[in-house]
Amino acid sequence: MIIIVTLIAIFNTMTSSDTFLTAGKTSSTPQPQAEDRRVSSKTLLGAEGRVIIEHDGQQYLLRQTHAGKLILTK
Repeated sequence: MIIIVTLIAIFNTMTSSDTFLTAGKTSSTPQPQAEDRRVSSKTLLGAEGRVIIEHDGQQYLLRQTHAGKLILTK
């Protein structure tokens, strides 16, 4: 009985602190700005629907799926 009450108290404390910690978080997803350069995916991917992007000596493949989604892989 004491163990159950202790576990409930610990759980309630953890839940309260988790809510407190996450309440002040902001989204880490960058928001588009009006002055950002925009490129159409059709222009970027071309007729092939895929493009190799070189970044810091690494190559990444950006491709469009049959469902129209974009996937970036290394």
